[in-house]
Amino acid sequence: MIVDAVFEGGGMKGIGLVGAVCYFEKMGYKWNRFAGTSAGAIIAALLSVGYTGEELKDIIMNLDEKIFFKKKKIWELSMIKKSISFFKDKGIYSSDAVEKYIRQLLIKKGKITFGDISIDGKSPLKIIASDITKKTMLILPDDLKNYGIDPMKFEISEAVRMSISIPLYFKPVKFHYKEGCSYIVDGGILSNFPIWIFDTEKVPAWPTIGFKLVENSVSYKESKKTDFISYLFDIMETMLGKNEEIYVKDKYAVRTVFIPTLGVKATEFNISKEMRAKLFKSGYNSAERFLHLWDFQNYIRDYVVK
Repeated sequence: MIVDAVFEGGGMKGIGLVGAVCYFEKMGYKWNRFAGTSAGAIIAALLSVGYTGEELKDIIMNLDEKIFFKKKKIWELSMIKKSISFFKDKGIYSSDAVEKYIRQLLIKKGKITFGDISIDGKSPLKIIASDITKKTMLILPDDLKNYGIDPMKFEISEAVRMSISIPLYFKPVKFHYKEGCSYIVDGGILSNFPIWIFDTEKVPAWPTIGFKLVENSVSYKESKKTDFISYLFDIMETMLGKNEEIYVKDKYAVRTVFIPTLGVKATEFNISKEMRAKLFKSGYNSAERFLHLWDFQNYIRDYVVK
């Protein structure tokens, strides 16, 4: 069966999304359109250019997160350096290396711009980011025309970089266009789970399936740090965590694969290979449970046809 896929953001927890993708592909499902926020944007982008779930599993299980933080590991930088970088650049770590890495993966499939994957000027890929200067959500590439930019010439890796730029952790992307400059950050600030993005008033010919990261038994640890930067980090982690637990309406929940994240936080980049394997298995098993109960015709009858 053909399906559209929508992936929630969640940092390294996104490994669970890959597990779910692999089970869907094992059961013969074919992807048509893709949407995602933050980590979900990475999964959506790579699937849109032709990567399979198994290829994504190999990439993410062997990913060395240190390539994104060249000088020292993210959790070892001194608070003084963090503070200086934060106040100077509105964030601590550059996302340049992430964009470069994603671009290299896209090059291997021979598809770099939205035009490379589009048919008749329509992109099957939608990436969510947040323009905090204009205080609005960005759906890339569609909204680029509002900035006087040709959506078909825009690079997918740059859109992904915008969507994954977690405020405070990563420096915002300075997006220059003819009329000015906007600061762009993680799409999860405004829409971490855009399950609605492909919906229309018509009866769909195929389903849109959402892949959402959840924590059934959240255990919040008390922060032992009281400095200002750690305080800001705590605020951001709380915001992201709350967004991920937001109530999902019945018509969305019934077509959503809920994937337990086993206590891993969105900003926990240095997780072990053992934990990565557990997250992958969590997504895989969650997809299996979902498809055991899922029936597209029942969904149409109960939630679409009036």
